[in-house]
Amino acid sequence: FMEKYHPLKELAPRDIVSRAIDDVMKKTGDEYVLLDISFKDADFLKSRFPGVYETCKKFGIDITKEPIPVVPAAHYLCGGILTDVNGITNVKNLYAIGESACTGLHGANRLASNSLLEGLVCGYNCGEFIGKNSKDSFAKDIEIPEWESGNAMDPNEAVIITQTWDEIRRLMQNYVGIVRTNKRLERAWARINLIQKEIEAYYWDFKITSDLIELRNLATVSKLTIKCARARKESRGIHYNLDYPNKAQLARDTIVKYYW
Repeated sequence: FMEKYHPLKELAPRDIVSRAIDDVMKKTGDEYVLLDISFKDADFLKSRFPGVYETCKKFGIDITKEPIPVVPAAHYLCGGILTDVNGITNVKNLYAIGESACTGLHGANRLASNSLLEGLVCGYNCGEFIGKNSKDSFAKDIEIPEWESGNAMDPNEAVIITQTWDEIRRLMQNYVGIVRTNKRLERAWARINLIQKEIEAYYWDFKITSDLIELRNLATVSKLTIKCARARKESRGIHYNLDYPNKAQLARDTIVKYYW
């Protein structure tokens, strides 16, 4: 079906392929589409895609003989903490590299090989910069006091965390996913604010766990993503809004600043 969406078919940019798959799944009601590479030599497929071959084999799929079920999935992050190529942020002694950073190498879409390049080059640069410029800025002997939980109680309803976690996942997938609309983003914004209030109440009432901290971070990143998506009145790269299907003439970054 890809010939209907782009001349490069399945080799089109990943945002176009993802939207095409999403469109077909919505029209047909199917849970997946099929990717067929069985016309290639079997030995070539096993050597070129050993991980894909072994994983599919575990699920009873032989990619050398039959097509692979495919669905779009969220597995990477575009954007992040604004840095330069040395991992430097506008917060003193805070450095960020990898997928937590936004260096500008990816632009409006994530390029597959750039993530490795970015991690290696920016990671190396960051280490070099810190070694040369920050030797005396970090205290060597820091005494960290014991955590004081005050009147917080032991958590007795872990289901609240798992339920909220699942709600954020579904909220972001359905309202802030591959295809967006103003209405969906408005609903996502209203819901994420309510979720954050619920999480904060739980955070102060009960003793901290790693799951609670991660849930809190998930909600924060989700809110920032929604905030940036609502601010962009166009479609560009992986951000596609049906209410603004065209690309704006002026390209600009969406940067959210908070002051503490």
